Amino acid sequence: MASNRHLGRIIVLQTLYEQDFRRASNDSSFNLDEVLDRNIERYKKMMDDKDFVVRLVNGITDQESDLDKQLTPIAPDWPIDQIARMDRIILHIGMYELLYEKDTPPKVVINEAVELAKSFGGDNSSKFINGVLGTVLRSIEDPKAK
Repeated sequence: MASNRHLGRIIVLQTLYEQDFRRASNDSSFNLDEVLDRNIERYKKMMDDKDFVVRLVNGITDQESDLDKQLTPIAPDWPIDQIARMDRIILHIGMYELLYEKDTPPKVVINEAVELAKSFGGDNSSKFINGVLGTVLRSIEDPKAK
């Protein structure tokens, strides 16, 4: 099931990346449900936890503004619009799981995000992702430490 969740996160990343790119391109024909269904269909023989993928995509989309607000003070040297699209989306996935999906251990969430960053991000993405999500985890574990 763990590798299934890894594939699920890749599908979430692909879906949210397309959403972000097409939104930035003012593509009014974009339909999140159609893109999500297409991406799930592509990997359906290798994945059996469709609910996880749908829950993450919809949850991250619904909470995107809140996730950005929480990210801003954690990475003050990197305004949201200056964080690489791929890194921002990986951060959204990791932050959403840490804050709202309590069934996955936090260290697993961070490790998965770092692995996504190594596979799909830039040279320093994994270090950036690890640092930001580590700070998010510390603020969850000890809210006074913010």
